[in-house]
Amino acid sequence: MEVDVRLPVARKRVNDVVAENNWHLVAPGDTITTDTGFMRGHGTYMEDDKLLASVAGVVERVNKLVCVRALKTRYNGEVGDIVVGRITEVQQRRWKVDTNSRLDSLLLLSSVNLPGGELRRRSAEDELAMRSYLQEGDLISAEVQAVYSDGALSLHTRSLKYGKLGQGVLVQVSPSLVKRRKTHFHNLTCGASIILGNNGFIWLYPTPEQTEEEAGGFVTNLEPISLSDREVISRLRNCILALATQKMLLYDTSILYCYEASLSHQIKDLLKLEVIEDIVMETRQRLVEQEG
Repeated sequence: MEVDVRLPVARKRVNDVVAENNWHLVAPGDTITTDTGFMRGHGTYMEDDKLLASVAGVVERVNKLVCVRALKTRYNGEVGDIVVGRITEVQQRRWKVDTNSRLDSLLLLSSVNLPGGELRRRSAEDELAMRSYLQEGDLISAEVQAVYSDGALSLHTRSLKYGKLGQGVLVQVSPSLVKRRKTHFHNLTCGASIILGNNGFIWLYPTPEQTEEEAGGFVTNLEPISLSDREVISRLRNCILALATQKMLLYDTSILYCYEASLSHQIKDLLKLEVIEDIVMETRQRLVEQEG
């Protein structure tokens, strides 16, 4: 009978990690500086001529501006960000979308493509048919169009690359781990495609054979997915979680390098801590060699 034996491994102390990265960690209420010449930024407040931290995180200084970047926070959207979200409610002429931010985002009926790609004013019939386009639980990819004064986001899907998502796997990571790039839609060479949402929602799906759709992004392909595609997606999912566990930035190159490093292991073994450390270390070395 085969038995899997795993030995305990000593983890790095937090102080050692902080010293390696030269971080200045603070907790809420800690004094950052008593110098009155600094400007107060996000995550800070003034009290008795001292600059104090209001959140737990890393102190960042830009000239005279001091702010604290929270270690774990909700998504703060910016115009132009690519997000993956889930429909939570259908309202009058709008949908509410969960995008991992403090408030639900809004997708207006006028900000989506009509089925068939028609370009016309939205009528009362379109409003009555909203639930046939998108309903509660549907996943969508969209772009941030505007940020309201209260921090809520306005989304739009006025491009064929956005819209309703079909079959695939959703992976949730911290938004701070997703690296901002020129494009967040990638067809990886391993045989799957990925949408890296700036909000920390990552969508993995089989690479579609037809890249152009004429249905306005509302037709879902429900054909069975082959075993090989499912294995590739499962391996990619475990690789993303491994990189997120080791706090590495997620983008197409790092994910692909981690996937290639994991090929010598079984998919289920990628959840073991010692295997995670091995494949992430190999990924980090390849990235350093590429940059060097």
